[in-house]
Amino acid sequence: MYPTASEQRPPPKAAWTISDFLRFSPPCSPPPPPPPPRPAWNHYRPSESMKGLLVALLGSGVPAGFVAPFTHIAHEASGIPSLEILLFRCTLHLLFAGYLRCKKAPCFGPTEASRRCLLHAIINVVSIGCAYSSFIMVPSGNAATVRKGSSTICSVLLALCLEDSRLTGYDWFGLLGSTLGLIIMVVPDVLNLDKTTQLYNAFGYALACLGGTALALGLVIFRALDFPLKLMTVAFMFGVVGSLVCFPLMFLLQEPVMPLDPLTWTNVATISFLALVSFLCASYAVTKAHPALVCAVLHSEVVVTLAVQYYVLHEAVTPFDIMGAGVILGSIAIITVQNISCDTTEEDEEDGEDAGEPEGSH
Repeated sequence: MYPTASEQRPPPKAAWTISDFLRFSPPCSPPPPPPPPRPAWNHYRPSESMKGLLVALLGSGVPAGFVAPFTHIAHEASGIPSLEILLFRCTLHLLFAGYLRCKKAPCFGPTEASRRCLLHAIINVVSIGCAYSSFIMVPSGNAATVRKGSSTICSVLLALCLEDSRLTGYDWFGLLGSTLGLIIMVVPDVLNLDKTTQLYNAFGYALACLGGTALALGLVIFRALDFPLKLMTVAFMFGVVGSLVCFPLMFLLQEPVMPLDPLTWTNVATISFLALVSFLCASYAVTKAHPALVCAVLHSEVVVTLAVQYYVLHEAVTPFDIMGAGVILGSIAIITVQNISCDTTEEDEEDGEDAGEPEGSH
């Protein structure tokens, strides 16, 4: 027999009871906890530019401030000429050949960059040779002031012509302030030159100006280099070129001296080491920050030189020197502080997103 129509119908659904409305859904996993807040001191992170400026300030400007007074002391103690001091420093640079050979890198750089490295070495030898000669001919603080001022002005002009990066308003304010500080320090001394040694002193200031111009040009050339171990390569090539140039010129233009007193040897060793540290730090800093800003921060060398000149050499420091040093320090503070990176909002959001994603989502 066939089923009837009533038997073919599906059974009616049971009516909803109050227990169905009170039934809870299965518990879900709790949301991930929010990322811990950053400490207050971590909201201010130095940018790459500021790291370079700090290296230039502490690693290059401060050590270089002792070079000029120590060069003057060594010359007064035993009459050692400037080219002989430079030769000792270049000999120290030759030690980088061992490091380059351990890394199996060419000592003179890649073939496509060897000419620029050679040009960089020649320009730096000219810069430091002129600087050491000016330290002996005129007061060391004034020579360092003129050298740094000319390097800053030249680096700004080269940056406007060759560099693509732009300077902010704070950078320009700091550059103008540091240059103004140098002018306040050196102009009164230049106007009051002794009539009997006026030509000799003017030649010393000209050498300091030429040394600053060559320094700025060398920093721009190094910034354009792009190959591994370029810092060690240019340091070694500086030693090679300097040794080849200073050794014959030392006998032709000056009278070599063999120092016997320990004071001279101590000063020469200190000059060589501090100058090497300053060279490496300034070259590294220019890869992180603008060359003009690096040259402006290197004005700290002038302030250190004046302090050593007053406390060690017992040379007179005028009120103009103190005023100019204050302006320079204020300008350096403006340049460095405005390069601090304070914007951490995006970084905090990225950290929160990474913390909220499950482990297998990547």
